[in-house]
Amino acid sequence: MRYIGSMRNAYTILYTLCCLLLVGCGADMAVKKGDKFFALGEYYDAANQYKKAYSQTKSKERSLRGQRALKVADCYRRINYTQKAIAAYNNAIRYKQADSTALFHLGRLQLKNGSYKDAEKTFTLLQDSMAKNLLVKNGLESARMAPIWKKEAEYSGYTIKKQELFNSRRAEYSPALSGDDSDQLYFSSTRNQAQGDELSGITGTKNADIFFSQKDDKGKWSKPEPIESELNTENDEGACCFTPDFKTMYLTVCKTDPQYPRYAQIATSNRSDASWSKATPLELTKDTLSTYAHPAVSPDGMWLYFVSDMPGGFGGYDIWRIQLTAHGPVGLENLGETINTPGNEMFPTFRPNGDLYFSSDGHPGFGGLDIFIAHPVEDEEQAKGDAPTSSLSSKNYYTLEHPGFPLNSQSDDFGMTFEGLHNRGYFCSNRGDARGWDHIYSFEKHEVVQTVKGWVYEKDGYELPEGLVYMVGNDGTNKKISVKGDGSFTEMIQPGVDYVFLGTCKGYLNHKEELRVEPVLESEEYVLQFPLASITAPVLIDNIFYDFDKATLRPESTEALDKLIDLLNENPNVTIELSAHTDYRGSAAYNERLSQRRAESVVNYLIEHGIAQDRLSPVGYGKQKPKIVKRKLTETYTWLKEGDVLTEEFIKALDDEEKQEICNQLNRRTEFIVLRTTYGMDLKSASAPADAPTPTEPGN
Repeated sequence: MRYIGSMRNAYTILYTLCCLLLVGCGADMAVKKGDKFFALGEYYDAANQYKKAYSQTKSKERSLRGQRALKVADCYRRINYTQKAIAAYNNAIRYKQADSTALFHLGRLQLKNGSYKDAEKTFTLLQDSMAKNLLVKNGLESARMAPIWKKEAEYSGYTIKKQELFNSRRAEYSPALSGDDSDQLYFSSTRNQAQGDELSGITGTKNADIFFSQKDDKGKWSKPEPIESELNTENDEGACCFTPDFKTMYLTVCKTDPQYPRYAQIATSNRSDASWSKATPLELTKDTLSTYAHPAVSPDGMWLYFVSDMPGGFGGYDIWRIQLTAHGPVGLENLGETINTPGNEMFPTFRPNGDLYFSSDGHPGFGGLDIFIAHPVEDEEQAKGDAPTSSLSSKNYYTLEHPGFPLNSQSDDFGMTFEGLHNRGYFCSNRGDARGWDHIYSFEKHEVVQTVKGWVYEKDGYELPEGLVYMVGNDGTNKKISVKGDGSFTEMIQPGVDYVFLGTCKGYLNHKEELRVEPVLESEEYVLQFPLASITAPVLIDNIFYDFDKATLRPESTEALDKLIDLLNENPNVTIELSAHTDYRGSAAYNERLSQRRAESVVNYLIEHGIAQDRLSPVGYGKQKPKIVKRKLTETYTWLKEGDVLTEEFIKALDDEEKQEICNQLNRRTEFIVLRTTYGMDLKSASAPADAPTPTEPGN
């Protein structure tokens, strides 16, 4: 019996030793798996393996347990599991395995958690060992100042609201408003409706797709749906932006590869009708081992701003820009040390007034990524007033502003998008989400914003989407504005400034408008019209009236004639034929004589008011040239068709006397047509900007 008992004890000891060996082997195997996931950037999967290894490591193996706690902490830090990362770093400290780098990461996480007193202690400990580290200096300033800045929130003027309609139980980020009326919202999300069935080893959720919501006429947003095109794939699609005409999308894509690390890259997609094409990678440099992400197109459409960790920056992720040309991107520039720090600067975006918004964890702030505003200034001297200037790009100078709480919080805040020129729109933040997932918020800051909205269109016709408007102000403003698809444009204007706007389009005469902007207490929008006269087709002069059966101009014709004088003064190189027409009633000879005298009456008025006689040719056509109906006229008279010619036969065939009289009235008209656009070309026009287009000759 004693022998049997001894054997039983021996088996028990052997079994226990085997279990311990298996546990030890299991922990080592988990670390190896974790290291493999970590090398691929799959931090969520790596964290699970490291956590398994940590839990299987005996507490008496203090150094090994501390090393594995560090691995867990590093993964959780990278996937925004802030509280879990803090706990893991504290475990590493408890086992005396935390070096200065680990303490540095812990301090930044404590800021992100709003634990400002703990962060202050941590960064104070680092002052000796990392005294020259700018991020330590800024971290200590953040820990000491954030509570004070938070108390000043009442002065920031921002109103923040979480937008439940756009949000899900997963992550939503990088909203981007689109459309002429900012009535389309695009954003990226890892919600269940995203394509693919597998979960990402990086985040533990699905790879992101781009989703879309449409605002209706009553201002109500639709339920977000994934874009129905080849744009979304099983890979990650995120952080999109648009060109000013909304025809091209730039976005961040990250392909899945089980064998290699995945580097994000920027791609483009083009819109055809309402559908977006498959994303095409955009080569910015020959470097294939760096990340390129978070694209933003400048308001003038000339520059692509983006984020990269490529060599030559200040550390971490920097914001760069490259010029967009017809031959591809050229002229790479780093935005310099006003913007970039040894930390991470990410998610650039623009307010239409030219202000650059971006997020940073390197500048002093509340913790995590804070939103900053970079205001462009003219030269280095202006920029020196508030901040150091760029050392890598002599073309960019900025002053930096931190917009404060509640736009910023202790968490990550980023991804601004603006509703027109107003200081309102959407952004994203992971505030209040223990999992570190981002969600969409609205923001609004009350500002007195004065704007001008204008329309460029063909006189007696439709919008001219190819139009350009030149905007010049006595404050030094000098802009060339491309109009939208509906021929409109909207620009911010400043009180106390006199502006001149010149509407232009190839094949049309220029039109000028002047505007004096007075100070106001509430936001105001001025409206300007730019009806452009064709140089290839007759142009009707509305509201010209003569005495019955005479050539005498009636007083109510003055307004229309004065507008014609303005048009000729704005286009001093133009000569015109001024023509008068009658209806079919009366003899041909009589109608020609009457119409000739009427045309001469108009010409005489123009000459009396300063228009050179040799620029004007009066012709009376009588009833020889009946009116040809344009499409625009059919909107008023639906019984007419485009191309109808109002001949005597056409009119008499109408079964309604009222319609017949309308046609006769339409035939009784005064028009002009451009003859030349080269009159006095040796004299330079003072009314047009130097680079404003000169209309082509009629017939060209």
